[in-house]
Amino acid sequence: MENRRFVKKTPRSEDRNAENMIFGTRAVIETIKSGKTIERIFLQKDLKNDLTQELVEMLRGAMVTVSRVPVEKLNRLTRKNHQGVVAFVSPIDFVTLHNIVANSYENGLAPLVLILDRVTDVRNFGAICRSAECAGVNGVIIPSKGGAMINSDAVKTSAGALSHLSICKEDSLTHAVKYLKDSGFQIVACTEKTDKMVFEADLAIPTAIIMGSEEDGISDELLNAADDKLKIPIVGQIDSLNVSVAAGVILFESVRQRS
Repeated sequence: MENRRFVKKTPRSEDRNAENMIFGTRAVIETIKSGKTIERIFLQKDLKNDLTQELVEMLRGAMVTVSRVPVEKLNRLTRKNHQGVVAFVSPIDFVTLHNIVANSYENGLAPLVLILDRVTDVRNFGAICRSAECAGVNGVIIPSKGGAMINSDAVKTSAGALSHLSICKEDSLTHAVKYLKDSGFQIVACTEKTDKMVFEADLAIPTAIIMGSEEDGISDELLNAADDKLKIPIVGQIDSLNVSVAAGVILFESVRQRS
C-alpha cells in the first residue's frame, strides 16, 4: 500500500473569518441598519458611487475602523464579488466610556480599568481580556484605530471572557485618560522606563492601568499623562515579558492589594 503523508492545511484568513465577514455595499448597509456592531470596514481606494457615499455617510461618528485599501487587499480577503466593500461584524457590542465609569462605581468597590495602547496581536488581546475578566476589571479601553481586531480568534483566545467584559473604543486614548482622571481614577503606566516596582504603588484605589504595544510600548503622550509609572521586576536574562503576561502580573497585584 502506498505510504501517504497527510498534512493539515493552514486555513486562509477568509476561511477563519468567514462567519464574521460581509461583502458587497448593499449587504454592509443593511447589516448596519439591522443594528449589528461592525468591527472594521475595508473600502476600495477611489471607489465613488451613490451606494458607497450612502455607506460613508452612515459611518460618520460611528465607532468603526474604516480603511481605504487597494483592490488587491480586498481580493485577498475574499474571492467573491465584494464590490469594493468588505466588513467584519463584531462578535461583541461596545459600550461608552461614560457607562464604564458610571457602572464601575455602582458596586461600591474601587474601580479597575485597563487601557490597551496599540496592542495589535489578536491572541495577546484575547489573553489580556481573559486575565482582565478574572481580575474583575470593570472595562477595557482600546483605540478606534491601531488595535487588535475583535474577531472569533480573539473571543476564542479570551476563553469567552469578551462576552462578559465591557469594551470601549475611543478615538483618542489621551482624551479617555483625561476623562478618567476627572472621574477620580489614578492613571498607572506599566513600563520599563522607571525604577518603581508594581508592588510599591497603591493599586487598591480607583485605577486605570495602561499597557503598551508589543513593539513600542506605551506612547510618549500617554506616558506623560500617567500619574505613576511602574515596572515588573525581571531577574532573568530576557529583559521583558509578553504584554499579555505583564498585564496579568499587574492586574493580579491589584487583586492582591484589594483582597
